[in-house]
Amino acid sequence: MRESIFETLVGLGVLIVAGMFLWFGLARGGDAASSGETVELGARFSSAATIDRGTDVRMAGVKIGTVRDVALDRERAEALVVMAVDSTILPLGDGTSARVQSEGLLGGAYINLEPAEGFGEILACGSGEELFGDSGCGEILYAQGSVDLMTLFASFASGGGGGDAE
Repeated sequence: MRESIFETLVGLGVLIVAGMFLWFGLARGGDAASSGETVELGARFSSAATIDRGTDVRMAGVKIGTVRDVALDRERAEALVVMAVDSTILPLGDGTSARVQSEGLLGGAYINLEPAEGFGEILACGSGEELFGDSGCGEILYAQGSVDLMTLFASFASGGGGGDAE
């Protein structure tokens, strides 16, 4: 009898701890950015191998949104990445770039937006306009995909990593 009460209390403790983890994950892991209002921006990457739905979008190291969708443009052989970002960052200069960056050798990846001035502004798509459509609304024109570390290490090992060639 005594063992069954102990097992019940341990099970209840495990459920409470699991509930706390669930609550923390739901509170911190939503698609909403800090202001609660998001807009969709898009970028075309030559390689989005490390990017999935839910990947962080950051600017100056601060999370401003998440990746909402990753799709393939078959005609241009590019990855179309749709990001839901905090609406307060708009408008951005059309010189803004999106770069897939790694958090470390063993860490995950994120998309870093680097604002830059250009000849115009990146604005959110209005009604009747489509992201990656003819209007060009919401599209970041300069994007750099992820770097394959194994290919990079192989190029250095084979002597193709630069340096003085004699």
